Amino acid sequence: MDFSFSEEQTLLRNTVQSFLQDKYDFDTRRKIVASDEGFRRDYWQQFAELGLLAAPFSEEMGGLGGGAIDTMIIMEEFGRHLVVEPFLETVVLAGGFLREGGSPAQQEELIPGIIGGEDIWTFAYAEPQGRYNLADLKTTAKKDGDGFVLNGYKCVVLAAPWADKLVVTARTSGGQRDRDGVTVFIVDKGADGVSTRDYPTVDGRRASEITFENVKLGADAVIGEVDKGLPLVEKVTDQAIAALSAEAIGGMKELNEATVEYCKTRKQFGVPIGKFQVLQHRMVDMFMAYEQSVSMTYMVNLKVEEEEAERKKAASGAKVQIGKAGRFVGQQAVQLHGGMGMTDELSVGHYFKRLTMIDTQFGNVDHHLKRYSSAA
Repeated sequence: MDFSFSEEQTLLRNTVQSFLQDKYDFDTRRKIVASDEGFRRDYWQQFAELGLLAAPFSEEMGGLGGGAIDTMIIMEEFGRHLVVEPFLETVVLAGGFLREGGSPAQQEELIPGIIGGEDIWTFAYAEPQGRYNLADLKTTAKKDGDGFVLNGYKCVVLAAPWADKLVVTARTSGGQRDRDGVTVFIVDKGADGVSTRDYPTVDGRRASEITFENVKLGADAVIGEVDKGLPLVEKVTDQAIAALSAEAIGGMKELNEATVEYCKTRKQFGVPIGKFQVLQHRMVDMFMAYEQSVSMTYMVNLKVEEEEAERKKAASGAKVQIGKAGRFVGQQAVQLHGGMGMTDELSVGHYFKRLTMIDTQFGNVDHHLKRYSSAA
């Protein structure tokens, strides 16, 4: 199989690399994370001007006609620089819901705001009791005339402090964990009855706890079919897993390079520690874990548009590999850097924190081992 990138994809990678090398070094990133807002709106607008926010959308929707591979390229470069701007939440997740399940009217009205950088979105799905079960919902949307009334609570809604609009899952019928009865809604974060509590996350991002109290929604707020939203949620979250896998290999690549460089310069007993055979073996194991993760990332991005069973197997297989490899590479990088690896001033710990968060997002290793077995 040919894994070569097209000329357009190579140009896209070069564009992202050039911008991030000039504008997003580690010190700049630390200042962004420490700022009051926690991200750069001017950078978000520049992402739009560069066409990054338009890359995955079809030309009919006003995009550049790309797909999963284009998203993979962008996310890998974002992972190398620990970019905190909400590309995954806005473009991959919310954009995925609109692209895969939105009506023509919703697509025409809402996608241009994403592509142009005017609107920031996020996906509010997690609930305390739900663990990684996307169907386990206490948040409800009761029928009210032609519309709905939304009540409930969502936790760890990443990028919510910056968001203008939310994609929210709620139960419209059935029992708490039934596959049927899940509906996906568009909710304006500024709507009456929506309240948030914002906080920073361990990897330098921002999240919110969101409460919905009698939030009135029109019939046009529904994405896809009423009561039949779970397959759409699973498809879009599998696309997000493919994108997260790409971000993870970007982070692992940087950790490998930083560790090799450090071991060439750090001396012990008068010689660089990189000459010690046992440490060479560790670095080889790190490199192998990274290369295996690259292969799995390519695989899931090539299969993410296939039929359901194959897509689920690919997404879960990639998530298991990324989770295990991210933990191993991160731990070894920190240990080989010694005490420096734990300091806030060095990038190594920040990459490790991000890889740890990626491991838990949309299901950890144990969850996806079970899901893979079920799909197989």
